[in-house]
Amino acid sequence: MNTSAMDPGEARELLISGLGRRGFLRAATAVTTAGAAGAATTLLSSGTAQAAQPTTALPKEILQPGKGPIHGKHYVPSLPEQIRWGYVPSGGSRPVLRMRSGESVTVDTVSHEGLLEDQGRDPAAYFKSQGVPADRVLKDAIAIARDYNRTTRDFDVDGPHVVTGPIHVEGAQPGDVLKIEILSLLPRVPYGVVSSRHGKGALARQAGGSAPAGITLDEVMPPVSTDGRSTGDPVHYGNVSVFTPVRSGGGGVLNGVVPLGTSGEVAFPLNPHMGMMGVAFASADALTAPVLNSIPPTLGGGNIDINRLQQGSTLYLPVFAEGALFYTGDPHMAMGNGEVALTAMEGSLRTTFRLTVCRQGSGDAPSVAFRYPFAETADAWVAVGLSDPDGGQNGQINDLNIAMRRAVVNALDFLQHDLGMDRAVAYAYLSAAADFEVSQVVDRTVGVHGVIPKAHFTNERHA
Repeated sequence: MNTSAMDPGEARELLISGLGRRGFLRAATAVTTAGAAGAATTLLSSGTAQAAQPTTALPKEILQPGKGPIHGKHYVPSLPEQIRWGYVPSGGSRPVLRMRSGESVTVDTVSHEGLLEDQGRDPAAYFKSQGVPADRVLKDAIAIARDYNRTTRDFDVDGPHVVTGPIHVEGAQPGDVLKIEILSLLPRVPYGVVSSRHGKGALARQAGGSAPAGITLDEVMPPVSTDGRSTGDPVHYGNVSVFTPVRSGGGGVLNGVVPLGTSGEVAFPLNPHMGMMGVAFASADALTAPVLNSIPPTLGGGNIDINRLQQGSTLYLPVFAEGALFYTGDPHMAMGNGEVALTAMEGSLRTTFRLTVCRQGSGDAPSVAFRYPFAETADAWVAVGLSDPDGGQNGQINDLNIAMRRAVVNALDFLQHDLGMDRAVAYAYLSAAADFEVSQVVDRTVGVHGVIPKAHFTNERHA
């Protein structure tokens, strides 16, 4: 397939060929769309929604732009004109959609895997090399890779993520909270990719080729050669990408599958979630890197990489710009705590959100969320801690101790101010009963999240 530069008009024609012109216009304008049959979340006429249990099922078809089930009231595809590659919106960014508070929107997110420079900037060719037929490669991924061939990307500097948005939520003002409910997550394709690149990850070598503290050079991953350069990569990174197909396991469970030796396989269950959900944090006059780079998370969320934020969960983010300017990207089919190799099992997802503005004093959002990201699942509250959340060091502080302390303080504030618990007792409770998990160690700004089980707070006296 021709990988030469493609202008926006050619990108549109590529999508039109797959969608039809009427379907393209429907997608491009993100018009209201009715929910489709088979939705994992049932949208009720009152505007509320009843979330199904978090289960993962592959749609009956590849979810090309605008095709298949669309659960939200609004639909936003990832057309080249509606995404940023490697950067997030600022307070002055033009929205791709305006919607009312409390409405739902379905976003076709696109994984960066198969699009990046070390994979050839040609998803059709890359996935063909992995045995994927042409009709099972997403047309919007092809269009994005081709459209951005017109521009110069710096593989060493630019973020990898395809960021869709922003979405303007009516009424949102600085000082509010945007409540982000994840109503459904549908895999768009039956495969993903796990990568270790840029000499990053939990076991990466340091600048200059030396081993980080605690391990030897022989233990660095990916392995480095004797001349100090990583092996097997023209830009000396030793990048490794593991193609990971999705297969059905017992009881209808969907698994990602990676090879074991020359003939075996290792299967692990999928846990679809969005690695990136954020609101514009940088000021309107912030135009370039590093403040807008998609890699480090901030007080506005972004690349927060918490694997508990699956279907049925809620993320609360403080608002810093009029309309909140919500964006999303970095879709994950599965991820372990820590995300140690650098990426999750990355794979494109069709995700439906409900976006609701919460005011101070309304009781609609945890008090912590008016100054810091906070999350909630069906069975737990999740206190978030980040090592450099305001970008004061351009997301370069990767000290897990800082992230841990902030997660504990945010958990204490929630228990004291929202649940009425004595602070000293709350500190003792967290030590005895709460789990603090490493979100990720690879996003420059690292993260820890504390999990507070709701079942512990029944207000019942026990004999």
